[in-house]
Amino acid sequence: MFKIISDFSFSALVAGFVAVLIGFASSVAIVFQAAQAAGADANTIVSWIMALGLGMGATCFFLSLWFRAPVITAWSTPGAALLATSLGAISYADVIGVFIFAGVLTLLTGLSGLFDRVMRLVPLPIASAMLAGVLFQFGLSIFDAMMSDVFLVSLMLIAYLMAKRVFPRYAVLFVLLTGVVCVLVEDSSLDLGAIPFEVGALVWVWPDWNMGALLGIGIPLYIVTMTSQNIPGVAVMRSNGYQTPVSPLISWTGVTGIILAPLGGFAFNLAAITAAICASEECHKDPKRRYIAGLSAGCFYGLAGLAGTSVVALFSVFPATMVAALAGIALLGTIGMNLKNAMVDDVNREAALVTFLVTVSGVSFGGIASAFWGIVFGAVCLLISNTKRKQPV
Repeated sequence: MFKIISDFSFSALVAGFVAVLIGFASSVAIVFQAAQAAGADANTIVSWIMALGLGMGATCFFLSLWFRAPVITAWSTPGAALLATSLGAISYADVIGVFIFAGVLTLLTGLSGLFDRVMRLVPLPIASAMLAGVLFQFGLSIFDAMMSDVFLVSLMLIAYLMAKRVFPRYAVLFVLLTGVVCVLVEDSSLDLGAIPFEVGALVWVWPDWNMGALLGIGIPLYIVTMTSQNIPGVAVMRSNGYQTPVSPLISWTGVTGIILAPLGGFAFNLAAITAAICASEECHKDPKRRYIAGLSAGCFYGLAGLAGTSVVALFSVFPATMVAALAGIALLGTIGMNLKNAMVDDVNREAALVTFLVTVSGVSFGGIASAFWGIVFGAVCLLISNTKRKQPV
């Protein structure tokens, strides 16, 4: 406890809050679509949000505390998108069975240690290039949002540039406050008092086992979560100097998914986008004190889960352009750092560039996300170039 108090910093607390804000606001609509596709009613949808919030809160807090690193978890956004389009006519109990099955596969992957061993073989320039490719679209979203609301986004960007010169550790908080004030001034009809503040209720449903659904939906849910979420999540930690063992992290997300699946916790994984905010230099200059951001995110995720519908209603008040701009601005430093790490080495530059381009392209072969294929293509380029160099002249 005394160690936490001495390591506490307001900038890390803010980083955790911003991570939760962006994590919820950027993709909660997709979770709603997935829940509706599963046949969930209004009360069950609230249970999904509660289970996801409490699961992310517990894993963020306790894993960050145990490993003294900013371990940020999230729901699987690609997994939610997959569910929204793939569930078809199966029963809700069958859907719960799919969630548990995917969680068991994740747990087995963590216990085997295979994922950890594979990730240790990936060179830092390749991992950094892949991560830069994953985050690149968020940087572009600043200017996509600017086309829709040039005044709001321009003001937020100017606020960031000014704050970086004066108080860089609190730049993202300054951007958030600037956006909120601007929205409140622009829209005088905005009534925050109309948002209901209440605790939701959890809804438990026992699973059924539909073999077709387990294979046809459960395995793809596991694959997209591992390739598009966990691989970039590990890359975030490695690129920021954290050598936290991956296998226990993967295992605990699997356990969390199995336990909370009957309540609507469809898939948990290591975060990439929000983790980049908590693991960056803007969180704290000292990497050893950034775990406070993980504790902060855990607390805010837990509160968001308990609040359920209230939090969703609060996030829906602010325009999508503000959320998109906040996410992109918060990740500018991380994108730049990873591009630098990817291209600084002459030996690996070409392979890293291929990794970056494949990841940015969004290509998907066999239903596996581009982040995975970026690493594969980059590794092949690196292997070929190294073989060529070793040949005698």
